[in-house]
Order: sequence, then C-alpha cells, then structure tokens
Amino acid sequence: MLVKQNTFLSILSCLLFMSFGNSNAQAKKSNFIIIMADDLGYADLSCNGSQTIKTPNIDKLAREGMLFTDFHSNGSVCSPTRAALLTGKYQQRTGISGVVTAKSHRDVGLSLTEVTFADMLKEAGYVTGMFGKWHVGYPEKYNPVHQGFDEYIGYVSGNVDYHAHIDQEGYEDWWHQNQLQKEKGYSTDLISSHAVNFIKRHKDKPFLLYIPHEAPHGPFQGRKTSAFRKIGEVVKDKKRTREETKLLLKEMIEIMDEGIGNVMQTLTELNLDENTFVFFCSDNGGARYGDNTPLRAGKGSLYEGGQRVIGIAKWPGKIKAGSTTSETAMTMDILPTLAQFGGVQNPLKLDGVSLDRVLLKNKRLKNRDLFWQYSNKMAMRRGKWKLLMFKDSGVLELYNLDSDIGEKKNLLNAYPQKAKAMKLDLLKWYDDVTKNVDEKS
Repeated sequence: MLVKQNTFLSILSCLLFMSFGNSNAQAKKSNFIIIMADDLGYADLSCNGSQTIKTPNIDKLAREGMLFTDFHSNGSVCSPTRAALLTGKYQQRTGISGVVTAKSHRDVGLSLTEVTFADMLKEAGYVTGMFGKWHVGYPEKYNPVHQGFDEYIGYVSGNVDYHAHIDQEGYEDWWHQNQLQKEKGYSTDLISSHAVNFIKRHKDKPFLLYIPHEAPHGPFQGRKTSAFRKIGEVVKDKKRTREETKLLLKEMIEIMDEGIGNVMQTLTELNLDENTFVFFCSDNGGARYGDNTPLRAGKGSLYEGGQRVIGIAKWPGKIKAGSTTSETAMTMDILPTLAQFGGVQNPLKLDGVSLDRVLLKNKRLKNRDLFWQYSNKMAMRRGKWKLLMFKDSGVLELYNLDSDIGEKKNLLNAYPQKAKAMKLDLLKWYDDVTKNVDEKS
C-alpha cells in the first residue's frame, strides 16, 4: 500500500474495482499514455494548419483517433495546467495558480496530500512512469516518485538547457528518480527513449506512462545547437533573428513528433495498440514564436490563444478513427477519464468529468460552466459565450465563440444582462476554489 498521508490512505481505502462482468478483467486492464507538449501553438501542427512544420506522427494520431477542436488547458501557463492534469481539479484548489518559478519558488510544490492520477492508478495495480517536465515542485520531497510515479527521469523546473540540463537560474536539473544524475543527450530524445524503454520493460503489465515534453518551450535549441547554460551562473542564450528562432522551433517540434512516432511504433511492435489509450495535448497556447491562428493572443493570456489547444485521443477499436468533436473539454478532465477507463470508482471530489461519452460514443457532455484565472485575469465559458474580466480595472468583455473564435467583437453592450449574470457566477467560482487555500505561487 502506497503511503503519503493519513488523508490519502483514507481516500485510497475507498477505491473499488469494477469487474465489467469478467473474472479476467483485472488481467486485461488497459494501458494509458498521456503526452503533453510545452507551449505548442494551436496551428503548430501540420494536421491543424501549419504549412511549414511537418508532424506526420501526431497527424497520424489524429487520423486514427479523435481530434478535439475545443480542448483547453486549465492554465495559460505551465504549472497550473500540470497541477490540474495531475489532480483532476481546478489548480486554484491546489494552491498552484501561477508559474512555480526557478527563481522565486524553489521551496514550494504540489502538496503530498493531493491524489494524482499516478497515485490512483498505482493503487489500482498499474506500474507508473513519468519522463520529462514536472514543474510543480523543486524540493526533493515533492519529486514525482513521492506523487505516485514508480519511475521518473526528467527535470523539475520550467525548462532546462536541452543539452546541459541546467535550469534558467543555473541549477543542475536532470533527475533519475529523486536523485540528480548527469546524462548526455538532447532532452527531447532522452524523454522519448526512456518512454520507449519503459514500455518495453512493462509490456506484460498494465501501465500508465506520462510523457510531458520540454519541446517546443525555450531555450530554442536543436540537436546540433551548442549548450550555453552553466552551473552556478545565469547565462542568456545568444540573440537570434526571428527567422532563425522559427527554424529552431520547427526543428524542436519535428523532433518531438519523431519521438512520439517511436513510442507509437513500439506499441505496434509489441501488439499493445488496441489495449492502449493515448491522449496528446499542450499545457497552454503558443508563446511568442508559436502560431495560434486563428485565435487571439497566446501564452499567458486568457483569450483563446492562451488556453485553447489541440487535443487528440486514440484508442483503436474504441475511439472512431478520423472523428472530431467540438465538445468543450479541459485538462482536468483527463484524471476522471483515466479512472473510468481504468475501472476505478473514484470517490474523490473532482472538478473534471470523464470524457468517455465523447470518446467512445461521440455524444455530448452535460452542460457545465468552465472557468479560468491567471494573475489579474479571469474568464468563463457558458456554452458559446465567453466572458473575460480584468480584476484590476473591472473591464468586462463578452464574446460569442461560435461566430467569433478570434474574439474580435466585444458584445458586452449588446448583452449586458448576460454579462452581469456570468460575472456573478465567475466571482462565486473564484471564491469557492480559493477559500482556505495556501497559494504556492
């Protein structure tokens, strides 16, 4: 029995397994792979409009699975989305509503009382592995191996030098389990190769594999770009033209795509395809050099470009190949979906909902309001309507996303009562998710 805290033990003791009417159900548990890109733009994939970046393997995921056109990251920056993904809750409830920075937040992390999807599935008999970016806690006590992952290789900061594996404040940051360990290689290639190795070693067991890539987050480095960060020093990368940076961004995304292809090919070679659910998304919209066409703004913003991202789900024989859905879903919906597919009756109070109806039957979810908050900005979705609120100024904006996905026409004056009602519910939500919470960032 995995031990974290007394509260955790009491929750896990309530977990029940559903048999699905088959005595061999536990032996036939499905595998899960969650792949998260970092700062990937909405149009940075060839399957979603890019004319310059070639992503044949991610494109193949979309052709063989379901493409979400209205999928959203819980946050418009890195750490909040990851906290929501791991816990199935609005990140504000976990105290991580902003970036856990390498400079100012080296003593905080995701509370060990939180139950992650790795905790949940490990208790259900899964072997759990994570390879890549953590970014919800720097101290060793918050390491992924203490948060439900049997195996971990990667980095805990917001980004590292892709070759030297040093974070932006000059700290060495490449971990094997909960120990710093030097390892030569380009971080994207290392993440992919360790993921492939994990699958091969655990092909005969039900597994959860979490692959949070660094790409295409800065620093912008390709396979042959020189390392520039040094331990104990804060060193800036050399200046490049926009054209040079865009070429590196293209290479970084294409290398990530290559690695994803290797992971998928491994499933095929081991005859694991039909028993493995795969989900791909980004942690937020594209940053300065990303392409979020046709959305407004990008990373850090609560306009659509900051948090509407590509979502792709594949599960041969269960999810219809080549299907699309316009259902509005969020990162926090992944945990309850894994619980449903993993045969775990989850007693936790979650904000996310299982997407099984959408994925398996392409049916609609029940109507629900959805919310975002970052810094002084707040937003709310109610069907086609989206309200933005800037807390410092009190400015409100209202958009009809069905007819104006680019958020160009503010309809506040045309629908003042709708905006007023949504504002009241937005503030009520914020009070609920932040009460009795110790903010970590």
